[in-house]
Amino acid sequence: MFFSGTLCRAIEQAAKARTSRTLRMISGASHDAQMLSRVCPTAMVFVPSRDGVSHHPAEFTPAAELALGAQVLADALWQQANNP
Repeated sequence: MFFSGTLCRAIEQAAKARTSRTLRMISGASHDAQMLSRVCPTAMVFVPSRDGVSHHPAEFTPAAELALGAQVLADALWQQANNP
């Protein structure tokens, strides 16, 4: 599965506007994006978890990181909606 280059760039641009910590990465995670990519452009926003642990009971992401990820998503969506 491949994500939309346009959406990935929008997310990256939004992240760089909010923080100096950005990383483009390859992930095995697909979630709903795998199905949605068949009918519309998709991308994902990842936020750091303590010790890199995800999809496990020990997973923890500080509220500030979750809020930043949500704001990056909102910024990228706003940019796409207003600059199609």
